[in-house]
Amino acid sequence: MEPSYFVQARRAGRVVVEEPPKFDLDDYISKYKGRTRFDRLSLIGTSSSYLCLEALKAAIAEAKQGSDVGRYESAVSSLREISPTDPDAILDAAWVGTTKAQVKRNTDTLELELKTYKNNLIKESIRMGYDDLGNHYHRIGDLSKANKAYSQMREFCTTNSHIVIMNMHLINVCIDQRSWFAAQNHIQRIRGATGGQKFPEAEKNSAKLAAAHGLASLASGNYRDAAIDFIGTDPRMSQAKLDDPTDEEAYNEVLTPSDIAIYGGLCALATMERGELQERVLNNTDFRNYLELEPHIRRAITYFVSSKYSPCLQILDSYKADYLLDIYLQPHFQNLYHDIRCKAIRDCLAPFSCITMSALAKIFNSDEEAIMLEIQQMIKREQINARINSVDRVLYTKQKNGRVNVFDTALAAAKEYERTSHLRIMRMQVINAGLEVKGDSGRGQRGGGNINQEWAPPPSSSYESRGTTGSGPQHGGYNGAGDLMDGKSGTRG
Repeated sequence: MEPSYFVQARRAGRVVVEEPPKFDLDDYISKYKGRTRFDRLSLIGTSSSYLCLEALKAAIAEAKQGSDVGRYESAVSSLREISPTDPDAILDAAWVGTTKAQVKRNTDTLELELKTYKNNLIKESIRMGYDDLGNHYHRIGDLSKANKAYSQMREFCTTNSHIVIMNMHLINVCIDQRSWFAAQNHIQRIRGATGGQKFPEAEKNSAKLAAAHGLASLASGNYRDAAIDFIGTDPRMSQAKLDDPTDEEAYNEVLTPSDIAIYGGLCALATMERGELQERVLNNTDFRNYLELEPHIRRAITYFVSSKYSPCLQILDSYKADYLLDIYLQPHFQNLYHDIRCKAIRDCLAPFSCITMSALAKIFNSDEEAIMLEIQQMIKREQINARINSVDRVLYTKQKNGRVNVFDTALAAAKEYERTSHLRIMRMQVINAGLEVKGDSGRGQRGGGNINQEWAPPPSSSYESRGTTGSGPQHGGYNGAGDLMDGKSGTRG
């Protein structure tokens, strides 16, 4: 029987996964290190009715190995709501008190050391003091103070390597804070405004930067940018030893190479056409190293490129529980799956002028009512241009007439030519009539004269060309003050 916690969570609109995932929890969580281990265990425990007890117990054990008391209390509270009689649902007050006291002593010690370094005015010591203090705040879960401590390292950085280290710390803190825009800013500070590597020391972190930027794009809903970032991740990370803490290529405090394959593959399926998928994903020798870690993603992309949409969607459906239990993918999987399915339906309808609902339902392994409702929603959102005959249960697509497009383009070009020619003729007539407004000769610009300058009549040669003599106007005009004058007597009109 499902615990009441998940019934209430479903009513509140939160994600609840009933099916068991394909991964083994112990093997899955052993790939990660740092704070993300607890985050992932906590998400699984509060989202999966199948793994809730196992995941929350593991989360409590993980929290007690660190110094973040708040995380331990939240895990115990979640377990108490799901299984009040479980022994681990009782808060260990002794551990909480001891840990808080130890955290306070460590904080006071690090702040005192930093104060001593500042009095000695040694830049490197001050930088290391802020680094140690930031690491301490990050471990105990005080992310705002960790961000502040890392940021204060900036004025004491003396080499490019120090700047890269500082920004990498800030990127990790911003990811934990879910401050995606700030994380992208720190990534660009390392890369430089042109997108290339600004510091040679950043080259060894290029894979981490691409993965972090892709994660920020995914979290922001920019799925195509995320796909490009993940696909372009340096393949060195795919060879990282996740169980070796000294391996600098590993980034499993945030995500693993398998995650890059899944995130990049799903985002590419949702945003790229078949030709682009073949060229940029399947034929990409660098990204192939990641796809080999998750063969089902490679199979799904291959099926989609081959127009075998039903097997592709079946693979995604079979791994749906795994995707919904991923900390970064859970909020976006439904949108990604919807985009992939809509793109598959649109590509499937492209060759046909009409198709029956029964045939369409057979292609996508669905029933007629469900596929008809889905098509109706796509028509309302203007994702496809089609009509449904609900009596005969036939879908008619509106094919674009290529000849009409050619004629429309030709007519538009003709109208533009006519408008341009009219403007040129009018310009010539203005010049011939002597009505052109010339600019100040000192500026050497046409049409840029001073509007406050007193008007002067055209030179006498212009009147002589019209058959007149003398310097004054013969048929009336304006005097220097702007008053209307009679052409013969010179009196005001």
